[in-house]
Amino acid sequence: ELAVSINAATRDAGYIAFGNIFGSNIANIGLILGLSAVLRPLPINYIVVRRELPMMLLSITAAGVMAADALLGSTRNVFSRSDGILLLLFFFVFLYYTAGDLLRKRNAGETVLPPEVADKSPSAEFNPGRDILLSVLGLGALVWGAHLTIQGGVGVAEALGVSQVVIGLTLVSVGTSLPELVACLAAVRHGESEIAVGGIVGSNIFNTLLVLGVTSVIRPVPIPPMGYMDIAASAVLSLVLLFTARTHNRRIIRYEGAALMVLYASYILWRTLILEP
Repeated sequence: ELAVSINAATRDAGYIAFGNIFGSNIANIGLILGLSAVLRPLPINYIVVRRELPMMLLSITAAGVMAADALLGSTRNVFSRSDGILLLLFFFVFLYYTAGDLLRKRNAGETVLPPEVADKSPSAEFNPGRDILLSVLGLGALVWGAHLTIQGGVGVAEALGVSQVVIGLTLVSVGTSLPELVACLAAVRHGESEIAVGGIVGSNIFNTLLVLGVTSVIRPVPIPPMGYMDIAASAVLSLVLLFTARTHNRRIIRYEGAALMVLYASYILWRTLILEP
């Protein structure tokens, strides 16, 4: 999401950056968590309910307030550089409390890693030079892939005669959310479903605070004419997730997952076929 959004902003495709960020947030909850819960009910860690979910709602609320520039007399709605700096400050506050919680647990003698990870000794095959090279190659491929994604997204929008924000909300956002989909399905398959919800909530926090913050600092991100609906949809799905997280002994059961998928599909169809004919 970060690579694609920065690439979009620097190529004057700010609507794709906007659609990618909030479209990923919507897809993460409605599509990915919904599908994962349909396959297997998802337990939710109490820390996610107590800290991460409220932080996700706070980040979406902050973005919604920042998007309402026209109400304050501005000529257009935009995530400015000052908005980006404020979002990054929120992000570092979140990291501070997360790291502080881990340090308190470690100092108290609690295990902060899963047993299967904590019990493993460092691999004898560790090769710093090889691993650094692989990291550099992977980063280069990521940046180049982001370039191709934006180039293709702009081309598809022009060929189909639709707005860039629609491509960002659908094609680009789902594409950049594929790692979360693979991680959730793998967690479900290995019986580690509790990881899925925390990963998705963390991803949405990173999208709103880090990705939107960095992108806005590099170049202000314009808000599409109906962009407030996308922010509102992200907030509504976050509220639905918070509600479901407090029911059924902190579990998202199958029919709730199906409901999330229906909400996602309904909004995307309404957004693309009615609001953006």
